[in-house]
Amino acid sequence: MTQTPLDTAHAAMMAAPDDDTVRLRFYERMADIELFVLLESEPEGDQVTPKLLEMETGNYLLAFDRAARLASYVGAEAPYVALSGRAVTQMLEGQSLGLALNMNVAPSAILLPSDALDWLRQTLSHEAGEVQARIETVLPPKGLPETLITAIDAKLATATGMAANAWLVGVEYEGGGRGHLLAFIGAIPRAQDALVRAASEALTFSGIEAGAMDVGFFAPGDPVVDKLMRVGLRFDLPQMEPLQQTPRMAPGSDPSKPPILK
Repeated sequence: MTQTPLDTAHAAMMAAPDDDTVRLRFYERMADIELFVLLESEPEGDQVTPKLLEMETGNYLLAFDRAARLASYVGAEAPYVALSGRAVTQMLEGQSLGLALNMNVAPSAILLPSDALDWLRQTLSHEAGEVQARIETVLPPKGLPETLITAIDAKLATATGMAANAWLVGVEYEGGGRGHLLAFIGAIPRAQDALVRAASEALTFSGIEAGAMDVGFFAPGDPVVDKLMRVGLRFDLPQMEPLQQTPRMAPGSDPSKPPILK
């Protein structure tokens, strides 16, 4: 089977067990990708009954990063629910359950204890602060590590239709202060919180201290946009394709309402 992004991140983590950056990147990949959670029975509304792996170290939810891997593990058709890794960690809050990933079917097989999921959930729940500042000078970005650039690119590759594009620049503010700014152009209002969270997570999972980058939102006609385009590093966000029909909402489709364990 083709190597998956989770396989790649897991292999890097195993090859460098003392490297915090690659370990953070593994958890980031797990939070961002779609996981297929094995169930005892078909979902009932927003309630699901997961099949558990019982071990001496505790009980674990069984999840796979490909539906084919879940089928290979079971050896037959089986009910499952597809959720983001982020939604799975939210679903397990207060359950004292770990997560068994790709058990017996992939090189990325790993048992994550409940305390690791608690840490990930807390990390993902961090909120950025909001400040008001007027930009005085826009400069080319300088001195940021490649790991952060890569992390931003990976995060925004999943932000379909949330904004037209984004530009990373250096800035000097009126009244003093300078830093870097990730400027989103034409972001839809309801997506702004998600974009701020994505930028914050890019910092966190790159091992960069908070405060190394600000986030701003600009209309396409804002005069500062021309300055951003002249000196900034551009990130293109994927755009929505017209929907042919309204899909049925599956359990976990709304990230604010994770499935309920039965």
